[in-house]
Amino acid sequence: MSADPRFAADAPSEEPRRQSRGAFLLTFLAALALGVAVGSFNANKVFAVVRSYDHLETFADVLTLIESDYVEEVAPDKLIEGAIDGMLRSLDPHSSYMTPEMFKEMQVETEGEFGGLGIEITMQDGWLTVVTPMEETPAWKSGLKPGDKIIKVDGAPTHDMSLMDAVRKMRGKRGTPVTLTIAREGFEEPRDYTIVRDIIHVASVKSLMLPDTYGYVRIRSFSKDTGQEMRAAIETLKKQGMKGLVLDLRNNPGGLLNQAVEVSEYFLKKGELVVYTKGRMPNQNMRFTAKNPSGDADYPLVVLVNQGSASASEIVAGALQDLKRAIVVGTTSFGKGSVQTIIPLRGDAGLRLTTARYYTPSGRQIQGVGILPDIKVDEEWLEDKTDAKKGQAVREKDLHNHLPAAGEKSMEGAKPGDASKPNGNGKNGLAKPVADPEHDVQLQRAMGILKSWDIIRDVESRKTERKAG
Repeated sequence: MSADPRFAADAPSEEPRRQSRGAFLLTFLAALALGVAVGSFNANKVFAVVRSYDHLETFADVLTLIESDYVEEVAPDKLIEGAIDGMLRSLDPHSSYMTPEMFKEMQVETEGEFGGLGIEITMQDGWLTVVTPMEETPAWKSGLKPGDKIIKVDGAPTHDMSLMDAVRKMRGKRGTPVTLTIAREGFEEPRDYTIVRDIIHVASVKSLMLPDTYGYVRIRSFSKDTGQEMRAAIETLKKQGMKGLVLDLRNNPGGLLNQAVEVSEYFLKKGELVVYTKGRMPNQNMRFTAKNPSGDADYPLVVLVNQGSASASEIVAGALQDLKRAIVVGTTSFGKGSVQTIIPLRGDAGLRLTTARYYTPSGRQIQGVGILPDIKVDEEWLEDKTDAKKGQAVREKDLHNHLPAAGEKSMEGAKPGDASKPNGNGKNGLAKPVADPEHDVQLQRAMGILKSWDIIRDVESRKTERKAG
């Protein structure tokens, strides 16, 4: 019997591998010691890392085997970045590692302008999924819908692709095309959508005066100037004799926390609690109160939400609902109530890490639950003939590995459940009005509430006058 070549005299010895593993672990422990010396680790963290020694040794084994035996040579930094990315993917859908390029793109996005398609995406069951296309952007004009599965980007399969990688592939210079392969309920097979990138201006606030002098303000996202833009819009409406206001947060994917607080405090009294957070570390437990209210915001207020209302928009709706400042109308919101802390890393990279949960003033948690409306109104559009086949919208609780609500059992590995139908508003490819009270059933209900509010207030005023007389 011939000898097994794996055990031949010239086969690679295990000794270099042991030495490599040992060198890796010594380097790691030296870095750990340096971290302790400069105060970047506390004692508990050190002991936790030491207890993980066996797992680190397994990691070193795998790293060494790939470096020595993989069919092609792989750069060590690529392996380490891949390991970090996989580690973060195992946590929740919103924690991620950002390469220097991705970190820079994230900073550009918060400025409110970037080159791309204008689409909000998430990960569902391993597939990139559309949460909502932003109005009047290339994605919206092309006909993409909430719930669409993005199967490929320029021919590259997206299954298990990270959100950051997907964003990087879809961002680009204005005027350049990108082809998305879309699977949708009602499609017999996936279809290609070739979309030309444009500069995405995130003008976050739009407003107009509705019939009967009711104001309407729509906040599309929370970027750096949202609070200021909303204040200016409402002050203009007040000068026009506004009697009540509809604040539309539907399909608002969220954004900056400080802007959610600024929007909320406009309608509240000084010192009222807007939102608070709870995390594992004491410095993650924070309270945000109204410091700069408008001082005269006592007019009737209705807030519109739907399953596309997430994060910062849920903070606003929850605060105004809890503090009895507004009536919330629509369908249950997305349920993304987790806090992501952006941490710069060496080499201009960054870490987006989920560190806490949001809670409304009354102590309700948002994560995995959402904001339940005071008055439930399903999303229907009268005489809307744009597309009878609607996709399925996605909520936080449907996402793989979603962070469970406090006290909820982890849903790791669970399959997404049924999701509610999305908003069918808009005529894709055509200009859309800021608001459409003629066909928007939820907006019609909001206006009806404001009218009823006026009638009740008028009746109470008359009662007071009679008593005084």
